[in-house]
Amino acid sequence: MDQRISELVEFLDQNRPKPVLLVGDFMLDQYLYGDAERISPEAPVPVLRVVRRKDRLGGAGSVAASLLALGCRTFCAGVVGDDEPGRAVRSGLAEAGAELACLVTAASRATPLKQRLVGLAQHRIPQQLLRVDHEDCTACDAETMGDLGRRIEAVLPEVGAIAIEDYNKGLLAGGLVGWLADRARERSIPVIVDPAAIGDYGRYAGVSVITPNRVEASLAGGVRIGTIEQAAEAGRALRERHGIEAVVVTLDADGIYLSSSTVSEHVPTERREVFDVTGAGDVVLAALTYGLAAGLDLRGSSVLANVAGGWEVEQSGAVPITLDQLQWELLKLHRSHLGKVVDRRQLLRELAILRAHGKRVAFTNGCFDLLHPGHITVLEYARRQGDLLVVGLNSDRSVQSLKGPSRPLINQTDRARMIAALEAVDYVVLFDEKEVDSLVHEVRPDVLVKGGKGRDERPEGVVGYDFVTGYGGRVVLAPIESEYSTTGIIRSIVDRAGDDLNGA
Repeated sequence: MDQRISELVEFLDQNRPKPVLLVGDFMLDQYLYGDAERISPEAPVPVLRVVRRKDRLGGAGSVAASLLALGCRTFCAGVVGDDEPGRAVRSGLAEAGAELACLVTAASRATPLKQRLVGLAQHRIPQQLLRVDHEDCTACDAETMGDLGRRIEAVLPEVGAIAIEDYNKGLLAGGLVGWLADRARERSIPVIVDPAAIGDYGRYAGVSVITPNRVEASLAGGVRIGTIEQAAEAGRALRERHGIEAVVVTLDADGIYLSSSTVSEHVPTERREVFDVTGAGDVVLAALTYGLAAGLDLRGSSVLANVAGGWEVEQSGAVPITLDQLQWELLKLHRSHLGKVVDRRQLLRELAILRAHGKRVAFTNGCFDLLHPGHITVLEYARRQGDLLVVGLNSDRSVQSLKGPSRPLINQTDRARMIAALEAVDYVVLFDEKEVDSLVHEVRPDVLVKGGKGRDERPEGVVGYDFVTGYGGRVVLAPIESEYSTTGIIRSIVDRAGDDLNGA
């Protein structure tokens, strides 16, 4: 798993997706926030005094927001009404950068609107009190569907994947999904569906991938999913029953189960503090589609979806996930398995992501042979200079070139392990060179820290000073505890050992 996550981070760095056609039920999520500190005299219900309103893209619009935030060119295909929610959906999609040539406005149809009433009492965490849905779930008329089909035909040659978000609001109840699957098959592009909570998945026959959650897969698969084995059974049943190539069952705290003709695998998730499950399915569809449109295989794309969905449940409401955030989540997962000791390539890749999140990098280096309190003082000081600390550690070869053939006393693997065990340290990277300047050039620290060895020592004498200050970085000297030195400790050990031998 460690290597696979590392490969995913690298893949996201080096690959970008082809455009995506997103088809589905576009709706408006409206949040009404206010104080809920009174009980109505008319009925035993709280009174919400609305003080703020926030509109967000909902349904397929939420998927579009995440696809666009990930950097994916997105054609939105669906039907909205000629009403205030419809205009808000169009405006929100346009502002996010979506292509709207396939979004039909039908005067005879109402745009689905979900109003969530959110109350705050005594300055505690806001709680959703009620949701009110305004929607028309009847099938669209033939004229509207014909118009939509012609618009989709015009953009199909440009797309590399089709994502379908079905909330069972009428658009996809007929033969649209089958028609899209046929067109996609002619062009060898995948069709990924987040299905509705319905018992019969016949409308999805022939698509590439479906992503039901635990409840939806239980309902459609006829298997109550309480275990991983039951998820596997439901996935296999749905594939075989409807001719679907792969089923990705999202299992909330249990991660996902991937079922295809070639892969049957449970992918666990990291434990999360669940705040709000709203939008989790939308983000899963967006991340899975992003991976497939970029050329990633189904398993890798499923891992992306799993990580993205885990992040989403920690947010309040449906929040789009950005590419930087997805990389950051993968990086944290990778680090939790890998540890702090990394090679140069991995370090530079991770620092690029961290810097994209505004993190300031502090750097120091040394041999750290016989770790002592003076080293700890320097490292803790260095850590306070930035948001994270990278320690360049002289390899055994480098130490020998500096100190002679009798050093180091502790090999590089064990020295790296000791430094990595310190709370102040975020990364440890080995270097073979006698001087550290080439590593400093690669890392480009915001702050370069070196232990000041004497009263007259100046920052200008630190290796890398001209380079770091040349791009606006800082070079600082850390205070040292003069009573400690590795050489002094070695001499003390030798002297005491000699005294012990002489007294024997």
